[in-house]
Amino acid sequence: MRLPMRRHLFRAGITAMAAGVAARGAVAGSRPAASAGAADGIAGIARLALVNTHTGEALDVVYRERGHYLDDAIAEIDRVLRDHRNGEVFPIDRVLLDQLDALSALLGTGMRPFHVISGYRSPATNAMLAARSGGVATHSLHMSGRAIDIRMPGVPLAVLHRAALGMRAGGVGFYPRSDFVHVDTGRVRSW
Repeated sequence: MRLPMRRHLFRAGITAMAAGVAARGAVAGSRPAASAGAADGIAGIARLALVNTHTGEALDVVYRERGHYLDDAIAEIDRVLRDHRNGEVFPIDRVLLDQLDALSALLGTGMRPFHVISGYRSPATNAMLAARSGGVATHSLHMSGRAIDIRMPGVPLAVLHRAALGMRAGGVGFYPRSDFVHVDTGRVRSW
């Protein structure tokens, strides 16, 4: 029972942070403010813009409205974030999606897309990558749809990294040589 309670508290924290950031962004004119009052604690409109760097697919979609996740939009996100090596689609953690929405708001970049280097990775793909590189965890959160590797053109990688760290919402890894930041919904940690 600890994990579900932790997730609930995590979601509530992300929501509060995103609402505050969105309200500040609305004053600056960068994105609309979230509206309060959803029964599940997640309010307003949440939108993501993504580009899969391996397939070239782009997506700009509202995935949550008035506290409800939109199944068709979530399915589109899952498809774009699939394992590009074998085409396997897996459900991406909605908390991770909310983290990305909050990160975008925190950066104040409007709807500039996240460029995705890696979303979901199948166990077979992860094992292959781990065998090639010591930098790939054998029990990676990518395999459970709880991690993503991103960059945002026009935003210095160090700025993206600092913003993700500042959220204190999960794991954050900095890979300047490979030009991406890792974000996940695991425990708060950094490397």
